[in-house]
Amino acid sequence: GAADAGAASTSFSSISCGLYRNPSLKLALITGGAPHYETGLVAGLLEQNLELDILGGDELSGNKIFEHPSITFHNVQKGASNGRLGARILRVLGVYGRIMKYAWKTPVKIFHLQWPYKIVLFDRTLLALYYKALGKRIVFTAHNIDGFAHGKSSLCNHLSLKFFYALTDHLIVHTEKMRGELERVYGVARRKVTVIPHGIMDAVPETAMTRNEARQSLGIEPRSKVVLSFGLITPYKGLELLVGALSRLKKQGETFTAIIAGRIKECQPYWEGVQREIRTSGLEESIVLRLGHVPDEEVEIYFKAADLLVLPYRNIDQSGVLFLAYHFGLPVVATDVGSLREDIVEGKTGFVSAADDSKDLARTIQRYFSSGLYAALGESRKTIRNYAQEKYSWNSIGKRTEAVYQQVLARNPIERTPSASAVR
Repeated sequence: GAADAGAASTSFSSISCGLYRNPSLKLALITGGAPHYETGLVAGLLEQNLELDILGGDELSGNKIFEHPSITFHNVQKGASNGRLGARILRVLGVYGRIMKYAWKTPVKIFHLQWPYKIVLFDRTLLALYYKALGKRIVFTAHNIDGFAHGKSSLCNHLSLKFFYALTDHLIVHTEKMRGELERVYGVARRKVTVIPHGIMDAVPETAMTRNEARQSLGIEPRSKVVLSFGLITPYKGLELLVGALSRLKKQGETFTAIIAGRIKECQPYWEGVQREIRTSGLEESIVLRLGHVPDEEVEIYFKAADLLVLPYRNIDQSGVLFLAYHFGLPVVATDVGSLREDIVEGKTGFVSAADDSKDLARTIQRYFSSGLYAALGESRKTIRNYAQEKYSWNSIGKRTEAVYQQVLARNPIERTPSASAVR
């Protein structure tokens, strides 16, 4: 869903080229994942006087922040990923070839890995070993401790993660609960893990569009109570729990409009089951469907039209959609899974409902719409935005991340990589 064009340019302009200083440390940021998170992190790191080699793909290449003089962008994932199977295989091999060539030739010592690329087991084992053989120091941000399991982890998956976590020099997670899981399940030493919150997802364009204008564009009545489900549609996100909750509320005489916006991720049978439940519950007229990729410039429509974001997840460690809602000041109701409770302030930014329980989810939605948080939604939105901008600012996250790099250097003395400006 959300990417990064609008606010990224804002972040770039705030890091004035005129105030450019010689960076004190250079590192490689290697990502196969979410551009909206990367944009914020990069803005925060630039504020710490760092020089960055960024290895990414087309989704990052057009962003103005990557024109900053402290950044060298390597588009290692360039080109379309569709076409015949043979062409797709060659493209994936080409990406790994370019990453490995970069690692071989660069004097940069700190490699900060964000997400794996395509062949996850290869990234966790042979590629990581290759980096270590070249003398690189690996920092990894575990956005989810096991992002590919969602409650269905295989032995191979578990062992590859345990191997990778043992190989890394330092791990970054977003919550204390995630750090505890690394210690308990994977035997990672506490000193090797740093908790740094997920940043506010401000890398989307925002205009002066009002709530009523957003609703008008979606054909929603101004007085409707509107709940939003946003992002990928996939089983672990529990959309059927929200449908079940809305069905219960309808039977109690409560009327809501639900917006479901997002792309179906390789789970057509699951989505067909959700659709059957919608029809069986007689909710068709109450649901606004916007299926498919949501362009950046349209994201604000959904978050401004809604009164509440609902995250009915069955399994998750942390969700970027939560911090996207905070950027727009939208209150959140989430199920009590993973670490969601750690970042929701009851009665201030939202409410938490029991996991895997559509009945309690219905009660919690009802509780929100009876609360002062909803009654004074205009003021609540301002309060949430201010709270999130202070607690989850990218500048603060950049400072804490830079401290991790210095900690890795102190624990593993290596020759510091000269900045490009120092050798020019």
